[in-house]
Amino acid sequence: MHGDDDARPDPPRRLLLVGSSGGHLAQLLALRPWWETRERVWVTFATQDAKSRLQGEEVVWAHFPTTRNIPNLVRNLVLAAGVLRRTRPDVVISTGAGVAFPFFLLARAMGIPTVYLEVYDRLDSRTLTGRLCRPLSSLFCVQWEEQAALYKGAHVVGTLL
Repeated sequence: MHGDDDARPDPPRRLLLVGSSGGHLAQLLALRPWWETRERVWVTFATQDAKSRLQGEEVVWAHFPTTRNIPNLVRNLVLAAGVLRRTRPDVVISTGAGVAFPFFLLARAMGIPTVYLEVYDRLDSRTLTGRLCRPLSSLFCVQWEEQAALYKGAHVVGTLL
């Protein structure tokens, strides 16, 4: 390697992929070419969809519902502390929704980089989880140019689905 290549950090080997089931999980699954050769642990909800799509993967089941549910926020904070200590990921990646926040909060406190990818279907306003996770994100990505105007410093990566 020469020049600027020497300054590039090693790619992450251990991933923690955090997202609600359904569309949020579908967007994380769309990143398969990137994550399939890396060690990974998933955090999502124990829905039939998630159970079937993550069959054979290491999964930690989070507490649902999360949006504006203080008891489950506390439960997921405790869960996040244990999962982050046990898995020691190189990076935490999320597409939301609410389950992302406790993991990003503790990852930030532990010095673990975080990458947030805003959902593709919200073009005219910021999501609650996006607003909460933006200040905790090492890298904040959006899928549309219109979203970049909503989040200062966001990187447009294009659509996943």
